[in-house]
Amino acid sequence: MLQQRDLLWYAKELGMTHLVSQRDAVMKTASEFGWDLEQTLKSLLEGEYERRLAERQKARIRTAGFSQLKYLEQLDRNELPEGIRTILPRLETLAFVEEHRNIVLYGNPGTGKTHVATGLALKACMEGMHVLFTSVPHLITQIKECKSAKTLHQLELRFKKYDLVVCDEFGYVSCDKEAGELLFNHLSLRADSKSTIITTNLAFDRWGEVIRDKVLVAAMVDRLTHNAHLINMNGESYRVKETVKFNEQNK
Repeated sequence: MLQQRDLLWYAKELGMTHLVSQRDAVMKTASEFGWDLEQTLKSLLEGEYERRLAERQKARIRTAGFSQLKYLEQLDRNELPEGIRTILPRLETLAFVEEHRNIVLYGNPGTGKTHVATGLALKACMEGMHVLFTSVPHLITQIKECKSAKTLHQLELRFKKYDLVVCDEFGYVSCDKEAGELLFNHLSLRADSKSTIITTNLAFDRWGEVIRDKVLVAAMVDRLTHNAHLINMNGESYRVKETVKFNEQNK
């Protein structure tokens, strides 16, 4: 004889935790408003859908590798450099990802480059896209390690599949010829097929200070900037402004 099983048993077995926890509340509301069976079931399933959607968003954010969670809503847009302030509304539609266009945010430290890049990438995660956030020095180290371990091909396959990759802090650490070639080859995997955001403290004419190979630098600039949004982020540092404000408030 089959064991009798109620709705909660099936919900638990199917991993429908929202339905398990909210069944009584939904049933009470259904009774108060006279919902029929279809309306009641729809409410329960909508809640379960929203829960799973939120869990998937959290998982994408967790696996993206963000160093910090900096959302676009946290930006003081009035303090941003003019170059990004005027184009940010367009960028946050994420149309550049669908168009496979890159973004290069360049300018002196402390003007919001990483915050903007992180915020755009977080929004992409929230909208169902698969994202990778990495610093350029960390990426180079990872490429070298995979090359030594003969797993570079697997790394390349994963790198090509991300909807959006953020490569932060290009220019803070110089690299030798081998590292420069590996980085160029790796970034080239996404050229014209996926979107990449680069943040750098150096103007393009100074990239030779990081990779001391003029031909390679020219090729990298050409590949990354083709059909890209090139955004000047030079301005007064946020951190300097905050320090000045703090000292004024504590005089």
